[in-house]
Amino acid sequence: MAQLNYGVFTISLDFELYWGVRDLCQIADYQQNLLGVRQAAPAMLKAFSSAGVHATWATVGLLFCQDRVDALNQAPDLKPAYRRTELSPYHYLSEHALLDPIYHFAPDLVAAIADTAGQELASHTFSHYYCLEAGQTAEAFRADLQAAQAVASRMGHHLRSLVFPRNQWNAQYLSVLAEQGFRCFRGNESAWMYQAGATETAQHHPLRRALRLLDSYLNLSGHHTYALTDCQDGAVCNFPASRFLRPYSPRLAALDGLRLQRITRAMTYAARHQQIFHLWWHPHNFGRYLTENMAMLEKIISHFHVLEQQYGMRSLNMGELAALVEAPHG
Repeated sequence: MAQLNYGVFTISLDFELYWGVRDLCQIADYQQNLLGVRQAAPAMLKAFSSAGVHATWATVGLLFCQDRVDALNQAPDLKPAYRRTELSPYHYLSEHALLDPIYHFAPDLVAAIADTAGQELASHTFSHYYCLEAGQTAEAFRADLQAAQAVASRMGHHLRSLVFPRNQWNAQYLSVLAEQGFRCFRGNESAWMYQAGATETAQHHPLRRALRLLDSYLNLSGHHTYALTDCQDGAVCNFPASRFLRPYSPRLAALDGLRLQRITRAMTYAARHQQIFHLWWHPHNFGRYLTENMAMLEKIISHFHVLEQQYGMRSLNMGELAALVEAPHG
């Protein structure tokens, strides 16, 4: 098994626009965040490029499409039959003849990601597919991944890494990932409050949400850093999340020092112990308060550079980590 002799700083972003929140709110309710992605994504790409930071952009396949007609043409024939029909984006596509591209499609941003050094285009499934919801099947998931790979291949890309929407990773579907050419995915933090579950399960109970919020500021559940050897069990590698980069909130701004410290202490632990620290968020989290969110990101990147100098920590995206596993002596 491949082992590390240095710590790794890994970033993954769940790039989804309205497809990621469509079943939770109306566009008007989240408009500022969604519109802000058009400034936030280029700002993050510029920061990553200038700092030599590598990141994985797990992108909903629908964002590769030009418009509604293109999206319908690229959709798989076999679609998920969710018990809760509002979870399916295909009903939404069929019912809305006019879809504003700014909220639904982003081939220009996809191209910008692909053109930026160190950035990996990855999959967030084609349709923002929910792998633990009642009614969907492994066969429908397979069809969704085939559509994701097909729409990416039109732009000359093959997707190797995947992030499960809503972090609903399903162990029974990992063989489907491997079959469709994926080499790794992002699992969840190893604490009970982060366990994967369907929307209607205890995973989304207010108590668990409250504990996750508190854990962003105080160390309730540990650093969640991982040895590379711990990520290699199975047909595809699991590079679990370490910490969600919670976006800036004016109401909680006084606690931002704790939020930063929670992240940097875990990064330092990973650097000292030659482990992986995996930070994640959504581009739309930066859609509001872009200045404040970018300032936090710059502080995190600055701390990475300190660890790079002191301990030889490296910035690798998920695909690069998977390549280490596949060619440990390369």
